[in-house]
Amino acid sequence: MPYTVITLGGVALGVGIDLMFLIRWWFKEKRDLTALVPYLVAKLYGMLAALAAGSSVSALSVATWITIWAANVGGYAGLVWGVGGSSSDVTRGNPLVLDPGGYVVIFLFTLVFIALWKWAPRVSNGKLGAGAFSGVAEALSGTVAGAAAIPLGTAVNLLGVWFTKATG
Repeated sequence: MPYTVITLGGVALGVGIDLMFLIRWWFKEKRDLTALVPYLVAKLYGMLAALAAGSSVSALSVATWITIWAANVGGYAGLVWGVGGSSSDVTRGNPLVLDPGGYVVIFLFTLVFIALWKWAPRVSNGKLGAGAFSGVAEALSGTVAGAAAIPLGTAVNLLGVWFTKATG
């Protein structure tokens, strides 16, 4: 059963990770734009993974469902136990469905993500992991980050159409 319900706590945790990395970038990395690239690439990949997880059962889907669950639990703990708030369902009503070509593009991005994780010594695995986590946590929401996942998914579908036409 796909676990694709994101709560306010899960989204808050994803945005909190974004804020922490922006503060790190501002003070520790001295506002060097190239230092943001790995985090943003991983965030986009996390959003794509969340879009792919909704309509298929795969290794990527299971990893994404576990990430959504972890974001919801961590966000719930922070909002409810940490500051006394509440954590309701904020999942976007209409998830975007990927085309077969879109899944090809996500497969290729998955290989790139694994290669960056394993063989890119100047890229922090912490940045990659945190970016992917926050992307998954925010992609299914009905807020600005969730709305950004729609054009991203559409672009991946279009890229997939081009890929399948170019190879077929």
